[in-house]
Amino acid sequence: MNVDAVVLDIDGVLVDVADSYRRAIVESIERVYGETIERDDVQRFKDAGGFNNDWELTYAAALYVLARRERPALSLETYTGLIAASGGGLEAAQTAIADELDPAEREQVLNEWDRERLRDVFQQLYLGADLYRELEHAEPDIEAEGFIRDEPVLLKSETVAALSAFDVGVLTGRPRAEAELALDRIGLEIDPEHRFTMDDWEGGKPDPDALVTLAERFGADRIAFVGDTLDDVRTALNAREIDDRTYYGIGVLTGGLNGEEGRRKYERVGADAVLDSVNDLPGILE
Repeated sequence: MNVDAVVLDIDGVLVDVADSYRRAIVESIERVYGETIERDDVQRFKDAGGFNNDWELTYAAALYVLARRERPALSLETYTGLIAASGGGLEAAQTAIADELDPAEREQVLNEWDRERLRDVFQQLYLGADLYRELEHAEPDIEAEGFIRDEPVLLKSETVAALSAFDVGVLTGRPRAEAELALDRIGLEIDPEHRFTMDDWEGGKPDPDALVTLAERFGADRIAFVGDTLDDVRTALNAREIDDRTYYGIGVLTGGLNGEEGRRKYERVGADAVLDSVNDLPGILE
């Protein structure tokens, strides 16, 4: 691929978040409601689309846990299938609950659904008590060290050196402060003008506006976007629909999508390349 610029997701691409963000999703629901989904089930929501924001994925998964109390026969496969059929994301999850439950059951679920508490518990578990105080400006009620400590760096120093031949940007669903913490740990210096985080645009992936804006800021004609979800690939494909530049959507197998099944899922949505890890990226770029 002959490219001018490379845009990277963070989670599942530059750092492994299986024991941090994904663990926080599962354990937040457990702490609030006493039961939860399996960690492998998180990928069903990611595949359904629209869950660039892990807080919203947590809310949608909690909705399922609560709905299952009312309708034990409701399977996660059915629920996430309904979400995908309605376009993905939290609004689609709410639509699925409205369609599957009768009014009394739905009212019971919504009365118990506490998004504010879920987010607060998530942040306490993920950040740990000290960072929570610093970033959330509040006193924690959970004394935790923070799952953020359990994020192995995936990007090798030689890959950083190889990518220095290109303009490099970041497009992530993380809040800005958490993105900066990750980039500092990785040792990857990205100009603030070349980063888009949760705080910088409302659309969220697969909305292509942030990716197109980065291409404009770089003055690039050919852009590779590397991510670990189907929505990451769709972001590049959607950018092609609204912009004359060339966009490549590249999936890596170091996030929730892995192995041959993950490769097939990427290929089915139209990925231009599927890599074992981001460290294989320099080998396909010119």
